[in-house]
Amino acid sequence: MLTEGFLEEVLARAGLSAPVRFEEVTRSTNETALAMADEGAPEWTLVAAAHQTAGRGRLGRTWLDEPGRSLMFSLVLRPRLPAERVGLLSLLAGTAAANSARECGATHAWCKWPNDLFVGEEKAGGVLAEARLVRERVEHVVVGVGINLGEPPPGLEGAGAVVAAAPGELLEAYLRFFRHKYQPEHPAFAAAVVAGYREVCGTIGRSVRAVTVDGRSVEGTAVGVDAAGGLVLDIGARTATVAFSEIQHLER
Repeated sequence: MLTEGFLEEVLARAGLSAPVRFEEVTRSTNETALAMADEGAPEWTLVAAAHQTAGRGRLGRTWLDEPGRSLMFSLVLRPRLPAERVGLLSLLAGTAAANSARECGATHAWCKWPNDLFVGEEKAGGVLAEARLVRERVEHVVVGVGINLGEPPPGLEGAGAVVAAAPGELLEAYLRFFRHKYQPEHPAFAAAVVAGYREVCGTIGRSVRAVTVDGRSVEGTAVGVDAAGGLVLDIGARTATVAFSEIQHLER
């Protein structure tokens, strides 16, 4: 069971020290973490909850959880990154989710671009990264993660879970992985994030339907991820790049 004391212990075992907040019920851990970041909370501040009443996903979607059967947390980050590279943190967060799920027994965990967590062909979790920019400078980024544990919420078609993991075990594995790979000032950071993400991205090699950066709907084969985290599609005579869009996996 998560408590503030336990969160402090998990952070320490991951080699980190920062404020923590745990609530049995909250609207959204991202909402709380963003407010704390606006008030000056330092990097690695950790917010977690047992249940969210207004959980959010990418593109305005709702994140639903069964009380006590999900791992839901948000991290405050203060990276020195140009605004156009903030998307790399979303990829890193997804990579950390897949790798930590694998470490905790979900050997078939992978990412659907950009950062939905799947176990087999069922969606088990997701990531929502929200940045505050001041004059094109990154003030802070909050990375929120939600992963179903044991069993997914009932009535959600296609929902899955990381079945065997305890919340603390999965959280510790996630923080250790993310901390090790989070080096935003290193000149090779972008290349390392993209290389690591490619290893867990199950979208590469699939036929997909997507909306490109210039607003066109296209279908093609996902062939890679570019240096900014965009999905590169082979659409026949040329390639197209997809960024911050919803994609649909088509039948092989």
